[in-house]
Amino acid sequence: MGNLVWHEYARYVAVSATAYTIWAAFWGIFYRKFFFDFVNGIIRSPGGVQPAASDSLFVTIIVKAPVVQILNIILGFGYLALDYPAPFLKNTSIHRSFPIRIVLLLLQAFFAVLYYQGTNGALYSFIGACCYIRAQMLGEIMPEAKDNKGRGGKA
Repeated sequence: MGNLVWHEYARYVAVSATAYTIWAAFWGIFYRKFFFDFVNGIIRSPGGVQPAASDSLFVTIIVKAPVVQILNIILGFGYLALDYPAPFLKNTSIHRSFPIRIVLLLLQAFFAVLYYQGTNGALYSFIGACCYIRAQMLGEIMPEAKDNKGRGGKA
């Protein structure tokens, strides 16, 4: 049996998670809901759960103005540009860097878990980040890094 190439698996999971998160953020702009409103919320008879006053910051940046959703869209498109490399990122050290991908996926997961539509994308982003961490621990490198060895002056 062959060995699992963790960074390839992580790439597939991360691209799927990012596409899901971007789509969820677009839906989150139209149907705004703070996901954790049930923690301190008050149940009203006609209207469901009303968030507590302590959640006013989250309600402001998610429900009143969709700042988190827009940040997640920008972060998702930035990650896709990094992963499918945009022409200006191809064969650069940024494109080959696992730690940058890990940080971007964890940021994406953090922002996506805050609004209702992004919770699944947050879970998948976290799984993708964990797979990249595993690839880094095993010492895997991307094929583009092997191709660029010994080229002076080029990334």
